[in-house]
Amino acid sequence: MNEACLRELAQIVDQNRLLTNLSDLHSFSYDASFGTYLPQAVVQVKDVNEVSAVLKLANKYRVPVCPRGQGTSLSGGPLPVKGGIVMDLSQWKQKLKIDPDDLVAIVSPGVLTSDINKAAEKYGLMYPPDPSSSHVSTIGGNLAENSGGPKGLKYGVTKDYVLGLEVVTPEGEIIRTGGQTIKNVTGYDLTKLIVGSEGTLGVITEAILKLIPKPPATQTMMAVFDDLVISGKAISKVLTSGILPAKIELMDQSSIIAVENYRPIGLPVDAEAILLIELDGHEETLKKEMEETNRIVREVGARETVVARSREEADQLWLARKLVSPAIVKFKPTKVSEDATVPRSKIPDMIDRLNRIKEKYGIHLVVFGHAGDGNLHPNIICDQRDTEEMIRVEQAVSEIFNAAIELGGTLSGEHGIGTMKAPFMEKELGSIGLDMMKRIKTAWDPNNILNPGKIFSEPGQHSLVLRDG
Repeated sequence: MNEACLRELAQIVDQNRLLTNLSDLHSFSYDASFGTYLPQAVVQVKDVNEVSAVLKLANKYRVPVCPRGQGTSLSGGPLPVKGGIVMDLSQWKQKLKIDPDDLVAIVSPGVLTSDINKAAEKYGLMYPPDPSSSHVSTIGGNLAENSGGPKGLKYGVTKDYVLGLEVVTPEGEIIRTGGQTIKNVTGYDLTKLIVGSEGTLGVITEAILKLIPKPPATQTMMAVFDDLVISGKAISKVLTSGILPAKIELMDQSSIIAVENYRPIGLPVDAEAILLIELDGHEETLKKEMEETNRIVREVGARETVVARSREEADQLWLARKLVSPAIVKFKPTKVSEDATVPRSKIPDMIDRLNRIKEKYGIHLVVFGHAGDGNLHPNIICDQRDTEEMIRVEQAVSEIFNAAIELGGTLSGEHGIGTMKAPFMEKELGSIGLDMMKRIKTAWDPNNILNPGKIFSEPGQHSLVLRDG
């Protein structure tokens, strides 16, 4: 980026929202994945016209622009791999409007996702998408990555709740897609195209989100298993019984032990797996469904079940799942968090494949995640400073993705592609499918300004960054 571009950038936003000091640039050079890439400037936008002006300027000087929320991405989404400008939208949180009559929320991109649900609850409503980072991640980032979460089993992911968007195209034009109506079949669905495009096709500056009534009651159960594969079969049996839980979360023995070592809460450390199952709905219906769920998991092979008798007991059970991530990094400093997803009927097969990969490469592999919708989170705990270990980790990650695809699954259920999974895209989509995506990118962004280096791999690109970029 040359001096002329910087001078013009300074005319678009206030001086205190244009960051060029090295210490500031380093703060925007990484996310929750791998690699460090230094931008040349950070611009903190708070207005659609500012976004438009920045993108028009970037096209004029051919400078890359990387949109960014809170940097919680696990796939490298906001990394400025080509340098240029980081467009920080995390400070843009002025609008959070709940319309209870139309059951919608209208929000700015920097609003925290959990704050949308809190605001909706005041009207007896809820915003269901619940990524684990919802208390720190922005809705703009969740929209860009099409984030999911534990409730994805029953309620779906982010794209299922987006009715309309205000978007600035890569060339700086302001457009609106969709609207406030539930039904809208006018032309191509640009809303769904933008959601999940990982900041490569446009910058989302406002969103209209669908809300739904909050269920009146919930109930939680923990089922304990001596066999990890049997726990996978229990999931399939529950889901084919006609009962649709809000959540089914899996923890394997490694994650159980890690949590107990981190904060003892009475988990069965001798068990190979536990399932946490949450049902929601009307109280009378819940009682019958929980009894049936209890019967099914015991019939399949659960050695023990515990049904929470109060909200406090339920919170204590869910605490175990929330503690997994901080607990497992106590072993080693680096966590490779994946989200390969398979058809629900293939969960036992995927678990078996993961166990074989773990043994083959001698790695510390922990399995947990949203098993009810097939969205497993195989996490590899390692040390990024150990080059030999990281080579084995990269080989293991490759096999995990191959296993998911071979079982009819997908590379990502909620983390996105970013830089981490780009090398595997052709394996899932085929060369023609991938080329069609590239054509869409070229049509929207002819100068390749917006978030270059994401989704589409470059020759020799690795799935993991073994050293800083």
